[in-house]
Amino acid sequence: MTPPAIEIRHLSKRYSKVEALRGLDLEVPEGSICGFLGPNGAGKTTTMKILMGLIRPTGGYAAVFGHDVRNHRLVARSRIGYLPQDPVFPPNQTVRGVVSYVGRLYPGHPRGRAMRRRVDDLLDRVGMTDKARRKVRGLSGGERQRLGVAQALIADPDLVMMDEPSAGLDPVGRRDMLDLIAEIGGDTTVFYSTHILDDVERVSDTVVMINAGRAVAQGPLDSILQGSDTDYTVRLRGETEEALARLTAEPWVEAVNARHLGEIEQWRVRVSDEAAAADRLVPTLLADDHCDVIEFHLSDRRLEDAYLEIVGADDGN
Repeated sequence: MTPPAIEIRHLSKRYSKVEALRGLDLEVPEGSICGFLGPNGAGKTTTMKILMGLIRPTGGYAAVFGHDVRNHRLVARSRIGYLPQDPVFPPNQTVRGVVSYVGRLYPGHPRGRAMRRRVDDLLDRVGMTDKARRKVRGLSGGERQRLGVAQALIADPDLVMMDEPSAGLDPVGRRDMLDLIAEIGGDTTVFYSTHILDDVERVSDTVVMINAGRAVAQGPLDSILQGSDTDYTVRLRGETEEALARLTAEPWVEAVNARHLGEIEQWRVRVSDEAAAADRLVPTLLADDHCDVIEFHLSDRRLEDAYLEIVGADDGN
């Protein structure tokens, strides 16, 4: 049986009195593009550093393609390309020089013309060919991130890990980074942390959510978006107070979020029993003569809704 790209079991990490990871369990399938989500301080960067062998866990197990990162650190690391958050490169080094230098750090790296061809191909892939001779100190933030992607890919890794790859980028830079992630994902496994939920919806097929050092949800994006509840969008005109009171009294209604849009009131109605809602939601609304229902449909569940529901319900204990 082929091992997953990343397998973590009961992983813990303590810094003095702070528990950064508390029995973390997660699995990233080979060939997936996995978005790693969690609030600041949840343990995302710590997890990546353990997988890279940069820090040692306090306890538990972590493996990359079946290689224990404690006992086979160099073998595991040789399978990974890594883009840290806010990467720092020698300011007086050229773009080409940085990528070539990183490539020479890997065992069995290509030499001479083969290395030059590899560097040229990567700089073209990340859109940095025209910046090959520019020194790092003259690069913009987006260009530094592109350089970071190129150096992460130089050894043709089986797994690319990126820590907040679109942080600090302008909208164009962020779009370009997402396009790169999607392209990379056609060839290799991608595991990246972010707090930008729209990015995950755009390019990921798998999601892991952590909070306070523990996994609170993981799996295919489609499954995460399905959730356990269903939301309806309702738009009404008129006096809605009685209709709102009658609706919220129904046992199958979990919550109603109301917004005023000029003369129109829009409700997002979360229900726990979809069958009951299908039978009774519209009749309940139409029973009121003081308002008119002008729109009614199932809402598209967004990752933000799932994230707030899952992470918001987790008290960290």
